[in-house]
Amino acid sequence: MRQPDSGTGHWGDNPPPPRPGASSASWAGPRGDDPPSPPRRRASSASCQRSRAADWVPEVAGVLTAGQVVSTGHAIAAVQQPGGAIGWPDGHVDAWNHVECAMALSVCGLRDASRRAYEWLRVSQRPDGSWFKQMPEHDTDLTTESNHAAYCAVGVWHELLVSRDEGFARRMWPTVKAAVGFVLGLQTPRGEIIWRRAADGRPESYALLAGSASMYSSLRCAISLAEYLAEPQPDWELAADQLGHVVAGHPEAFADKSRFSMDWYYPVLGGPVRGDEARSHLDRGWATYVVSGLGVRCVHDEPWVTAAETAELAIALDTIGDASGALDLLEAIQRLRDPSGAYWTGWQYETRRHYPDEQSSYTAAAIVLAADALCGATGGSSIFRDVGADPASIARASDAACGCDPRDPRPSPTPATT
Repeated sequence: MRQPDSGTGHWGDNPPPPRPGASSASWAGPRGDDPPSPPRRRASSASCQRSRAADWVPEVAGVLTAGQVVSTGHAIAAVQQPGGAIGWPDGHVDAWNHVECAMALSVCGLRDASRRAYEWLRVSQRPDGSWFKQMPEHDTDLTTESNHAAYCAVGVWHELLVSRDEGFARRMWPTVKAAVGFVLGLQTPRGEIIWRRAADGRPESYALLAGSASMYSSLRCAISLAEYLAEPQPDWELAADQLGHVVAGHPEAFADKSRFSMDWYYPVLGGPVRGDEARSHLDRGWATYVVSGLGVRCVHDEPWVTAAETAELAIALDTIGDASGALDLLEAIQRLRDPSGAYWTGWQYETRRHYPDEQSSYTAAAIVLAADALCGATGGSSIFRDVGADPASIARASDAACGCDPRDPRPSPTPATT
């Protein structure tokens, strides 16, 4: 999940180009030439294939071959900096997207590149457990974001699941533990987690729904890692349950970022909302955020679909058992694939242009992770399914700070929604 200055969406509050007078939902290249359509898949199920490049690499039948997935991994590795960091096209690096790229490298069997990414994460962590954004020359950002810090737990747990390298997990454990400490220092009594600290260390005044939903999955992965290493953290369990409760049932706890599609699907992808309620929740927003045959809008009020959001929604659908819908989304977004294996970030379907005019590492990473989730190729493929909340654990408030009656056994009535 991208979380820039606004805390949600790839591009904060900077919208795509204005709508032109004429409208067209057809695809075309940057000069109006139609890109090739993706091949129609031959079946509604995914399959895996042994690859020479790695022990197991995802292959999604009729959508992505194992070789194509590996070439996407190499496209990510090609933009990795000498010190191990993996950044955005504009040159900045944030810990969340960096970890997502490290996970994709591991899925593709590019272990050396993945481990260099994790080592960069370890050595660049600040004493308080957070990370500054690494900025291009002459730029500075001294804010520290909770969701960015939290996601290292997902990456480390994922790498352990893929590689079974306990030595790696033990080496990264102090990094994860410090990061969780930073994150929980921003949790409010009600349960939501404030999205960042300002440069002077003061917390911002509000929390973000997509970020808090993502941090629920981060805490769940951190708890699993702690249990594996025989370092139980019961306080983390309580914090996760309280966070899941507020994400699932208290939309008033979060700043209104509902124009961004991530606020719609992340409560499902992150784990607090699952089962029948998740299906109903996604159904309610489907027409608002999804353009049939094209993908997921970044923001609902602009004619702009983005590949990363589309891949993430595919993973969210997979977590609730809708493999067919997930495959449709992954197939549709292959129109943004470059022959090199990289992916264009998005498509403005009225001006019929790539928007922005860039290929981003985090987009490629999201697609690799979606392919693995649908195919089940690696030991980390089920990580997003496995963080799903136990409804009983988040149904009740741990105290009265959220306004619920702790004695009421009923789950909160509705998840946060648009």
